[in-house]
Amino acid sequence: MHILHSLLSELKEGFSVSGKGAEREAWFLHTLLAIILPFTSSRTSNLLRTFKILFGFPEICKKRYYTFMASPKIPWDKLWSRLWHMIPEPETNGRLIVALDDYINPKIGRKIFGCAKVFDHAAKQNQSQYPWAQNIVAIGLLKIIKGRWACLPLGQRYYLPEEEIKNNKPTFKGKEIVFQTKHRQAVDLLGKVAEEFPQSNLLVVTDSWFGNNGLFKPLRKELGKRAHILSRLRSNNNLFDLPAPATGKGAGRPRKYGDRLGTTSSLALINRERAREMPVNLYGRVRKVLAYDQIVMQKTLKCSIKVVWVYRRTQWVALFSTDLTMTVTEIIEYYGARWKIEAGFKELKRDIGSAETQNRNPVAVKNHLDFCLMATTLTWIYACRLEKTPRRRHMVKGRDHFAFSDVRRLLAEEALDKDFPILCSVPRKSVFNTLVTALMRMAA
Repeated sequence: MHILHSLLSELKEGFSVSGKGAEREAWFLHTLLAIILPFTSSRTSNLLRTFKILFGFPEICKKRYYTFMASPKIPWDKLWSRLWHMIPEPETNGRLIVALDDYINPKIGRKIFGCAKVFDHAAKQNQSQYPWAQNIVAIGLLKIIKGRWACLPLGQRYYLPEEEIKNNKPTFKGKEIVFQTKHRQAVDLLGKVAEEFPQSNLLVVTDSWFGNNGLFKPLRKELGKRAHILSRLRSNNNLFDLPAPATGKGAGRPRKYGDRLGTTSSLALINRERAREMPVNLYGRVRKVLAYDQIVMQKTLKCSIKVVWVYRRTQWVALFSTDLTMTVTEIIEYYGARWKIEAGFKELKRDIGSAETQNRNPVAVKNHLDFCLMATTLTWIYACRLEKTPRRRHMVKGRDHFAFSDVRRLLAEEALDKDFPILCSVPRKSVFNTLVTALMRMAA
């Protein structure tokens, strides 16, 4: 019980010390708990029902709670900053490993903030490739928790196509939304995290869509040489040798690139015979991986990169990192851990229930997603501070580590303990009439 109380007490510091601030603080913390409890989805109507039945709130007005969920006065910047610093030992081998990706959230109905016709590259044959959905760019911290990798959400941005903004001119908090590319949104999100950890190196792990100069150039311009990316090469990328050192004074500038080595796929065939087998902690257990590494130049990123070809029986994958100090095992393991952001999207949309929101107001839509993201991160921080590793409730063949649902169950048991309201009290109105009390003081 003391772990949960300690976490909520640290989050309280993000609210102002006033009557309204105290009420907003209590409603905020209990909303997080209502989202985490694995009983209902995180629809606002279900959260209100949880307030009344499980937490024993006094008669809470439906209109007032819906107004709170759409309030623009929730200090999200302070709360996210506070939450990031609550993560125990966020660095892994001296780096902040941040996963970056985007996902879509299909919707039914018009006038929903953030919705547009977006391309779904994972659509099945019986699904539309351009569904009416929200497209969300998200980042999350990759961290080993009790022997397993996990992705802790750190922030999000709604992406709207330029044509949608030009035609419909959507607004947020009374201001027109200015178009930003996904790369620009990602750099803004990563920049906020980097400001909170100014002494840490930042390693962005992403897929090949983000892993290019569209992200790397503005990221380096904003954060400098402490920012690196780890991604996957395309099969047709051209790779070059390192330039030979200048031997003397000659006409023209020194060469920036060496001789052309070939494409990623052609070099994969050449280097297969040179690959060696090594143990790597990949997907929850130590596996033997056949890999070969080489430092080359790429004109797209305009810098030297470390490429690792990972060979399977009939296929291969080429990974690269701009951080040349990383080992081969680190590159393979960290990129394998990138899949946890995909698992995090499932936890967020299905387990937590962010996909089932019924909000349409722009501020309410953003608040609800921030609540769900923060509840997910708080659950993982709770798992970090546990003394013992949680037991897996539903055993699955080949999976020995605990699941996200196991941590939620432990947290729910603590939140519903009979002594918990003593530590995290529910705000109640005074039995005395405040107006009469003020008049009596004046008369005295």
